[in-house]
Amino acid sequence: MKNYTAVTTFILVGLTDDPNLQILLFIFLFLTYLLSVVGNLTIITLTLVDSHLKTPMYFFLQNFSILEVSFTTVCIPRFLYTMASGDNTVTYNACATQLFFAVVLSVTEFFLLTAMSYDRYAAICKPLHYMTIMNNRVCIKFLIGCYIIALVIVIPPFGMTFELEFCDSNVIDHFGCDAAPLLKITCSDTEFIERFILTLAVLTLLFTLLCVIMSYTYIIKTILRFPSAQQKKKAFSTCSSHIIVVSITYGSCIFIYIKPSAKEGVAINKVVTVLTTSVAPVMNPFIYTLRNKQVIQAFKDMIKRIASISKN
Repeated sequence: MKNYTAVTTFILVGLTDDPNLQILLFIFLFLTYLLSVVGNLTIITLTLVDSHLKTPMYFFLQNFSILEVSFTTVCIPRFLYTMASGDNTVTYNACATQLFFAVVLSVTEFFLLTAMSYDRYAAICKPLHYMTIMNNRVCIKFLIGCYIIALVIVIPPFGMTFELEFCDSNVIDHFGCDAAPLLKITCSDTEFIERFILTLAVLTLLFTLLCVIMSYTYIIKTILRFPSAQQKKKAFSTCSSHIIVVSITYGSCIFIYIKPSAKEGVAINKVVTVLTTSVAPVMNPFIYTLRNKQVIQAFKDMIKRIASISKN
């Protein structure tokens, strides 16, 4: 930002001025954040300690849980602090840092979900060569690639925001630092950067969604050729959790970002952002554990080990 020294702090409007609603909102966000952290850390722990979960699918699930914990931690604790302390100011550097990590982590999730769909394709369509196709080195390359691609996508538009000037207002109509409300209050011309961000968002969504659809097209064709209904059911069950998470992630993102202008629709997006930053990360561990017998069994085994250690 050329003259950003004139604006060293921003003021976050939040979601509501009603004290009673703020209390309910604080309790809701605190509980969902706690559940999200505990649930995802449980998955991370299980995939680290249980030998039955040392497969590519659980490697990606472990890293997806790490992303979920990181994403919700970037967004929610700051808002909880604001509501608890009444301090709704945030420094320019803190705002930029929150925005950068939130966007990078969310973009990385899309590419990781794409990698997970390819993993399911390899497991179901190429079962005899699965461990060769998805060996440890390939999995790590996929993971690193997800982060690198996310950085390549995010850094150019993020760098452009440093050219924006905030001369009229420093009040952000949001509970956190998000691109849309920031573009709304700048006095710079935002047409190009809005189009640039929209283009990158659409290309990212379309590319990753196309890859997911292609993977599941081959998966469904392969499953339908299975001779027994039991085999078909087992194969579908290994994909169902991933499909649900993909649907939630893409659906919420499309709702937020596919709009004509950042100057419009900020109010309703605040509600959707609350759900994507608090509720969605909670759902991930429950979706994967409640629908996965291996994870449930690993959890039971861990509880038994903890119980036996405590008795001794």
